[in-house]
Amino acid sequence: MQITKENKLTIIPGGGVTSPKGFKAGGVHCGIKRKRLDLGYIASKVPATAAAVYTTNLFQAAPLLITQDSIKKEHKVQALIVNSGNANACTGTQGLQDAAEMQTLFAEKLGIPASYVAVASTGVIGVPLQIDKIKSGIEQIDLPEYESAARFEQSILTTDTGVKNACVQFEIDGQEVTIGGAAKGSGMIHPNMATMLGFITTDAKIEHEDLLFALREVTNQTFNMITVDGDTSTNDMVLVMANGEANNQTLTKDHPEWSVFIKGLNTVSESLAKQIARDGEGATKLVEVQVKGAINETIARAVSKSIIGSSLVKTAVYGADPNWGRIVCAIGYSGQELNPDSLTVKLGTITVVEKGLPVPFREEAAKAYLEQEHVQIFIDLNEGCGTATAWGCDLTYDYVKINASYRT
Repeated sequence: MQITKENKLTIIPGGGVTSPKGFKAGGVHCGIKRKRLDLGYIASKVPATAAAVYTTNLFQAAPLLITQDSIKKEHKVQALIVNSGNANACTGTQGLQDAAEMQTLFAEKLGIPASYVAVASTGVIGVPLQIDKIKSGIEQIDLPEYESAARFEQSILTTDTGVKNACVQFEIDGQEVTIGGAAKGSGMIHPNMATMLGFITTDAKIEHEDLLFALREVTNQTFNMITVDGDTSTNDMVLVMANGEANNQTLTKDHPEWSVFIKGLNTVSESLAKQIARDGEGATKLVEVQVKGAINETIARAVSKSIIGSSLVKTAVYGADPNWGRIVCAIGYSGQELNPDSLTVKLGTITVVEKGLPVPFREEAAKAYLEQEHVQIFIDLNEGCGTATAWGCDLTYDYVKINASYRT
């Protein structure tokens, strides 16, 4: 297996949620979908410190409520059960009962307390969950042929065109520590979480408060900096499980190698976030907006997200149209106080605006650049040291086709 080292981090292509010590995972077909895998699980050898962040949508799905309640009790999770094809959202009291039953059934299967099981769902909103099919699927889970990180990654997909995984290794206190992750997300993706599920495992030893602090910090720089279509869903969650099997000294913000752990968590999260953005429904390109020179990071984040969320910018990228006016327009309505006369805009290496004014450029060269699969837009506000990066995708005809018939 080829590995890549980046400043003490070893990036492991193909690694995922079972790469850290003490974790296993898998997926089965329980019948919610016609053919594809639709029920996945992760289980830790021992109870793991848990932390999670959730959608900001007021209509939170039943599984999120069950999971939040469990993590609040003991800050521990030993297993996760997740289905795709049905969101179990806007399903009322019955939905809560079904999510709780999913939790109980899997806990009984593993012989652990129900409060140690996290629950997640993704799929169509407003349809009752077929709990009998979930039960049948859970009964299959102990079959060895159904175990693998790849099967788990496949089991959580909806309109995704492929699996999403990431993994890094590094040393803490002389011990090898691994962080692995898997995610799903393709549509209803917007900053502040979206129809996105992210599951991260690590064998690092760390307490709940510090893990939650790390997750929130990293999420604000990664998962909360992507957008596909501006819609924030009901089921979104990023869950981290840390089982301590690496036997490092307990990580805290005062630990001398805390920054190494943060960099590892950030690397996995950024990779998953970018994979989600690139796999936007109908997308053909990954779009990256880098902003620098802002008075502070808050302004830089707002500007980058305004650009990446602009439908006009996204369609221009799809059509390889170097219409920089749409970028300037998105900066102008970002709600931030900026000096228009200081602005520089680049499409890749091609400068199109400088000091707030257009500069001559070769239209053919700019168009050729925008035809690439990875498009970068660079903004320099020339007012300070604040920086931020956001990721998204182009907006295509296929996005409309996919979502016009998603439910039917």
